[in-house]
Amino acid sequence: MATALITGGTSGIGAAFARALAARGDDLVLVARNADRLSDMATGLKERYAVSVEPIAADLGVRSDVLRIAERLTSTERPIDMLINNAVFGIGAKLTDADTAPHERGIDVMITAVLLLCAAAGRSMRERGAGTIINVSSTAGYVAMGSYSAIKTWVTAYTESLANELHGTGVKVTALCPGWVRTEFHERANINISSIPSALWLDADRLVADALEDAADGKVICIPSKRYKVLMTICEHLPHRALRAVSRNLTSGRH
Repeated sequence: MATALITGGTSGIGAAFARALAARGDDLVLVARNADRLSDMATGLKERYAVSVEPIAADLGVRSDVLRIAERLTSTERPIDMLINNAVFGIGAKLTDADTAPHERGIDVMITAVLLLCAAAGRSMRERGAGTIINVSSTAGYVAMGSYSAIKTWVTAYTESLANELHGTGVKVTALCPGWVRTEFHERANINISSIPSALWLDADRLVADALEDAADGKVICIPSKRYKVLMTICEHLPHRALRAVSRNLTSGRH
């Protein structure tokens, strides 16, 4: 029986990972800020799937909280077999806003926390010769749509670098790069989604199934669905000038 630690495990893609892993009998460690929601999620999963669920209330924008989770990842008595870095939020602020706090918090939660948690998990898993790390990135990292795109570009590149460092150790590392997914993410970020074609929306449960399969197969980059694989291949081969123009149009349509 394996144990997975999931950050942002009470909603959206994180909750879908929790359900999928619990359904196959894995024990869980769920990390989220909202203690009440975390408790409800843990109770529901325990009752439905008869697995162990350890809730940890933590704010990944606070370094001491991140270090507390990192310590849990290095436990030898209760080892973690899979780390899923999923904690995420949208950043609506402009890069030129006087208040850069939203961008700084994005970097703390989606870059610094990922760096610290992967370092802890990577060391521990390498010593045991087995383990899986999945970092939830985004196809937004293939375009240029503000600091969120910049952050997700880092997550994908970092994951590839970590996969190289851990190559041959028995530890598998995957960057999950989804497109538009039907979750509450966009509502929370106050993103206008009315102009997004229905064909571009992905189901969170199907996306998670694809991600777990690709991670088990040792694939470093997972882009769920054929349509997004095609779109991201096009993005990779577009001239940067053209890609910036596409990004401007996408950004203007979200506000």
